[in-house]
Amino acid sequence: MKKNILLLIAGLVLFSGCGNPKTETPEVDLDDVIEQIELIDHGAGLIVFDMEEVTSRNENFRTSLWTGSYLQMTLMTLQPGEDIGLELHTVTDQFIRVEEGEGMVYMGDSEDNLDFVREIKEDFAFFIPAGKWHNLVNTGDKPLKLYSIYAPAEHPHSTVHVTREEGIEHDHDHYQPAF
Repeated sequence: MKKNILLLIAGLVLFSGCGNPKTETPEVDLDDVIEQIELIDHGAGLIVFDMEEVTSRNENFRTSLWTGSYLQMTLMTLQPGEDIGLELHTVTDQFIRVEEGEGMVYMGDSEDNLDFVREIKEDFAFFIPAGKWHNLVNTGDKPLKLYSIYAPAEHPHSTVHVTREEGIEHDHDHYQPAF
């Protein structure tokens, strides 16, 4: 019993310094911390940002924003009627979230059997497992803004593809059939 009381007192003494004004962290306005970041690849550095804001600001077909050793995040903009291009990531899983616009996602076991078809719109997300054929088409009348997370990283650090054609030309793990 005495041992429990001593532990309680020791804990109170240790934690009593937490409220000491000399050691308190000052209150911080989040708008000051979450600044408008540059749309460049920040590598594996520490970063905090407004996801919706950076995705909306991206005008390129693809811009890598963060590339680590095991994960990568890119921003994408598909113009009305534009698609990502039928592709297959052989060793990469992918997560996509739509911030603005609407479209149609196609996935399947072969390029001739895209039997998983779903409409997507703002705030929708989907996963693409490695080894699945897929495409995403902007079916709306305004740009489709999204971000994509790859594990492991899919594109070289600092990738920027201004146009779809440039993006398809530089894809490295993707299989892009000739149309």
